[in-house]
Amino acid sequence: MPTNPLFYRRLTLFSYPLLLLWVILWHAWIAPSETLSVWLKLAMWGIPLLFPLKGILQGNPYTHAWANFVLMLYFLHSLTTLYTHPDERLYAGIELLLTTLAFIGATFYARYAGREQGLGLKKKGQVSNAGKAPSSD
Repeated sequence: MPTNPLFYRRLTLFSYPLLLLWVILWHAWIAPSETLSVWLKLAMWGIPLLFPLKGILQGNPYTHAWANFVLMLYFLHSLTTLYTHPDERLYAGIELLLTTLAFIGATFYARYAGREQGLGLKKKGQVSNAGKAPSSD
């Protein structure tokens, strides 16, 4: 697998906006809900993808990392739809593919770009005795 953050940035920039577009097309035009209004469905499925969009477009590794929490909603939605709605399996498959690509791109971009920028989890001092600080006897 490539370790170049640019590859993963491009993968995210390709799949994330395409996922947003696909969700809008699917829920507004291709297969609108018979019980919910189109605007409610667009709000439910479109707005969450807008939260990290600015940071993703700007290339912020931190935003790429937390965008994966948003992507999990779409991952679970696509898997559930694949199982429960046979007539929408193709649509759910496309959503699953785009979500997976966005997840891979965002995860590895956050990892490699974050390393290049010196970001990461700070390590604390040594801890011993099952989480207790060493005694200074």
